[in-house]
Amino acid sequence: MTSPPRRNRSTVGWHGLPFLQWLPQQTTRSLRIDAIAGLTGAVLVLPQGVAYALLAGLPPEYGLYAAIVPVILAALFGSSRQMVSGPVAALSIALFSTLQPFADAGSSEFITLAMTLTFLAGLFQLLLGLARLGALVELVSHSVITGFTAGAALIIAASQLPHALGLAQIESGNFLAIWPQLIARFEAIEPTALFITVFTVVICLVFQRWLPRWPGMIVAIVAAALLAAWLDPSREIVQRVTSVQAGLPPLSTPDLSLENLRLLTPGAIALGLLGLVQSIAIARAIASRTGQRLDNNQEFIGQGLSNLGGAFFSGFISSGSLTRSGLNASAGACSPLAALFSALFLVPILLVASPLLKYMPMPAIAGQLLLIAFKLVDWKSIRESLTLSRSEATVLLITFLSTLIVALEFAIYLGVLASLILYLRRTTRPPVVESDLSQAPLMIQQVVEAQYCDVVRIDGSLFFGACDSIARRLERCEQPDLVILAAGINFIDLNGIHLLQRQARLCHARGGKLHLAWIKPSVVARLQRVGLVGDAQPNGPFVAITL
Repeated sequence: MTSPPRRNRSTVGWHGLPFLQWLPQQTTRSLRIDAIAGLTGAVLVLPQGVAYALLAGLPPEYGLYAAIVPVILAALFGSSRQMVSGPVAALSIALFSTLQPFADAGSSEFITLAMTLTFLAGLFQLLLGLARLGALVELVSHSVITGFTAGAALIIAASQLPHALGLAQIESGNFLAIWPQLIARFEAIEPTALFITVFTVVICLVFQRWLPRWPGMIVAIVAAALLAAWLDPSREIVQRVTSVQAGLPPLSTPDLSLENLRLLTPGAIALGLLGLVQSIAIARAIASRTGQRLDNNQEFIGQGLSNLGGAFFSGFISSGSLTRSGLNASAGACSPLAALFSALFLVPILLVASPLLKYMPMPAIAGQLLLIAFKLVDWKSIRESLTLSRSEATVLLITFLSTLIVALEFAIYLGVLASLILYLRRTTRPPVVESDLSQAPLMIQQVVEAQYCDVVRIDGSLFFGACDSIARRLERCEQPDLVILAAGINFIDLNGIHLLQRQARLCHARGGKLHLAWIKPSVVARLQRVGLVGDAQPNGPFVAITL
């Protein structure tokens, strides 16, 4: 008696605790590689975390808090070996857009709402993972994500233009309302701030082009701070980051009052779904190069626990980071320990470097966010969606325009709804192609002896949504006998069976019969259960409908 095959536990979580599988496999060499990759990630997240926190309307230190506890939990309980979680641009601007109507950015009430929103999003993600609904991300098409990120990139760029140009803060964060205010203040542009913005962007581009492994963002921020100190020693022209509180992430408590649940749940579901889709997309991109098999459900659990834990340690909503994950993979990270190391290394950096962050000029941060916003736009995917089909282009444009016009969380819903509507439109109108008996296979010509016969091919399932469209098309068939080439019919429900019954009666009234050719065994079995066909051979390619 042979023993059952051993389960390959290298591809999935081990009883919901994936770290118990990869942690014992560490060696001295892998620990050293992961530590170096983690240190690189900790240095990279320093300017990014501050920028994303300001983008989310939170104090700058909250961006660093979000890169500690959430990153550790996602590394321990996620399924991807190289992905690094933490604060990201799209979710930061989405959080700000969601909470802006309810509280002033940076206020204690705003911070509490941000922790509450993060908690609810994490709870939603965790429940999806525990319910084994990892396939839910497939409902969000690639065109929806492409359109959303392109729209979010424009919003990010527009929100940073006042800082980049040295203007006073714009009152409204609405994308359409920003431009009249910018135009009205055009003459007040501060050349020094604009110069620092351009200077920062140029340095970042130089490092990305010729020294991609170097911490170009750190170098750009330090150089911009020195330039600002030289051009504006009195700190009157160029705005700096507000003082950053040094120390470990403080404990925070979400406010789960009924009013907050009513206000924040729709946005939390949208942001949670967006975070999951982004994380899965990044994890898949890395896994395609490493050969790792992913467990979507385990990734949902990891992201859910990450945000749940972050909500109690001052970390706002996070997900997989494309830039930090890419750097982590290129640095040769062997396991999720690299992400865990990046969070641990960030603690002493936060304690030591926090007093220095107040010298960071806001135009430099705006320049880096403008560069990040430009990278968010997936130009290749946009071209593919616009040229592939009209439906893909429609979904992309609807999501993109919704992102600019309505609240960001509802833009995701509209994009998914547009995708489902267009999908249903395609499935409810399957192609019904005319043919004639002379073009049918010889076997069909031998069986159907009628002189006059219509032949059609149905390329789609016979279910309730498609029956009306197919029935209208079959009404054009006027010959006594009708042959349906049914190789493309993968499924039939009761409505489809009733459609065949009605069509068989029409053929019988004309003195002919309804024939199904190349019908699949599963469809034959259903027709046999209701007595529409006799004891046809299971693999028989041809049946006649009997009344």
